[in-house]
Amino acid sequence: MQAVQGDHIVVVPRLLKRYREQIQGTFLERHGLKNRMQVPALEKIVVSMGVKEGTQDIKVLEQAQGELAKITGQKPLVTLARKSISAFKLREGQPIGLKVTLRRARMYEFLDRLCNVAMPRIRDFRGFDLKGFDEQGNFTLGIQEQLIFPEIDFDEVRRVQGMNITFVTSTRNKEMAKLLLEYLGLPFRK
Repeated sequence: MQAVQGDHIVVVPRLLKRYREQIQGTFLERHGLKNRMQVPALEKIVVSMGVKEGTQDIKVLEQAQGELAKITGQKPLVTLARKSISAFKLREGQPIGLKVTLRRARMYEFLDRLCNVAMPRIRDFRGFDLKGFDEQGNFTLGIQEQLIFPEIDFDEVRRVQGMNITFVTSTRNKEMAKLLLEYLGLPFRK
């Protein structure tokens, strides 16, 4: 679906189109909501990586930064250590990880690629555990390797890197958040 906005042609992601045309209507019918503004929505997706070796070797951090940029389509923010921890040989202010916050169209594009392209490539995948929900209706899942994303070239990867993906929803109800994510395509274990 395309929309013209001034001089630009804006392509609406197919998952966003499905949310607006089907999922909102389903919530209104099945859950007795009176207004479309009451329907839970996905506010943002935060993708983060802890890169411990980035404190000693900046090249490892740069490699991970490039891979995360390819996966998300957005340049990652380098996160710094908040305090020194001598047991981990960590000093305050050292680069310790990467983080990307996706919103609007880029968020829906990433979720679409995650559900339809990356998740089928996970070995022995049977759905995500429901323990990932917090009290505010947000869901966090962990991925053990970045190689499930087709944007990453297997031959260029120096080290396998995991990541956490957090889905922030507008609802504060775990059940409504679970339903929203299921409608958007995330599979959960029964």
